[in-house]
Amino acid sequence: MIRDYFSLSFRTLKRRGVRSWLTMLGIFIGIASVVSLISLGQGLQQTITGQFSTLSPDRLIVQNAGTGFGPPGSTSVDKLHEHDLKLIERINGVETVIPRLVRVANVKYNKIGRFEYATSIPDNQNQAEEIYKSFNLRVEEGRLLEVSDRGKVVLGNDYVNEQRFEKDIRVGSKLEIQGKEFEVVGILKEAGSFQVNSVVFMAEEDLKDIFDIGDEIDLIAVRVDSVNNIEKISEDIKRKLREDRDEDLGEESFSVETPVQALSTVNTVLFTINAVIIGIAALSLIVGGIGITNTMYTSVLERTREIGVMKAIGARNRDVMTLFLIESGLLGLAGGIIGAILGLALAFGVSSIAGAFLGGINLEINLSWPLLIGAIGFSFLVGMLSGVMPALQASKLNTVEALRS
Repeated sequence: MIRDYFSLSFRTLKRRGVRSWLTMLGIFIGIASVVSLISLGQGLQQTITGQFSTLSPDRLIVQNAGTGFGPPGSTSVDKLHEHDLKLIERINGVETVIPRLVRVANVKYNKIGRFEYATSIPDNQNQAEEIYKSFNLRVEEGRLLEVSDRGKVVLGNDYVNEQRFEKDIRVGSKLEIQGKEFEVVGILKEAGSFQVNSVVFMAEEDLKDIFDIGDEIDLIAVRVDSVNNIEKISEDIKRKLREDRDEDLGEESFSVETPVQALSTVNTVLFTINAVIIGIAALSLIVGGIGITNTMYTSVLERTREIGVMKAIGARNRDVMTLFLIESGLLGLAGGIIGAILGLALAFGVSSIAGAFLGGINLEINLSWPLLIGAIGFSFLVGMLSGVMPALQASKLNTVEALRS
């Protein structure tokens, strides 16, 4: 019996042709939007998680509040200085502190200028080795910077692969950075982090010289003696810096973050963005549902005599209602299947474009069967709910009046 319902409903929808496709339009646009956005959101979350994997779990980052890795000229009132470095060194549980400088530099090569991130390698041998170890920096060509190097730089892998300057950069190439010439002594192997792949590494003294930096520090990398104590040590650093700067809780001019805290913050932001975007995309489903309701009402009017014939030969009210509910459900189901396929295609397309234009970022899209099945099932449900009122109207038609129409 159920198979007969589906067979009759399918033939009816097929007979309508273009009208059925137009009715499904809102459904498959909505499902395509939801599937593509959720897939891209999950891919982006995996990508960002991968970027944070380059940070060791036993390390803290202390930096000026609200500045992060941004360019100089921050609005932060109190910068980090050598005094802060010494204060953090004396805290129990702190094993190593490394000052870092990160600036946006004007890099010229082959008569093409670009603004790129430049970061410092400490002049202390142990600290330099700590940086190399922390970020797992390995060379593909040439060598890493040595403590005695001046006027030399090591480049992330993107400078080789992206053709940024329309000419190959190799070991021995000369770059102009902030108006001063530097020799490339090493090209790094491709890393899992776009931060590493896109950065120019140079000696700390060179970076201070080209930007005329005094004892100012952009961030301080802190390694602790135990991962289990990292939260406690983080709180101790905050408390000591607040006391030293005479600042109240919540009004700090600095921030202390663990990799876990940073990742948690990013994931919260991504979840919020995804929820808002998916909510907007879901409006298409409402529009699609209204379209199905309208089509089914029209179908009831057009098939009044047919409904009368069905009742005259023994069809019950619930049989008529079931038939119309299945028809509306099939409209939603077909729209859901088409929308899921379009959504996946869109997600993979955007992923490919992101990989081509955003070097170092691999926006990986994984086929999620629960997502696809859930989206298709939800579209079928939307279709059936949209057909409830028209189905009720059809089932309540009087047999004699229906036959007269």
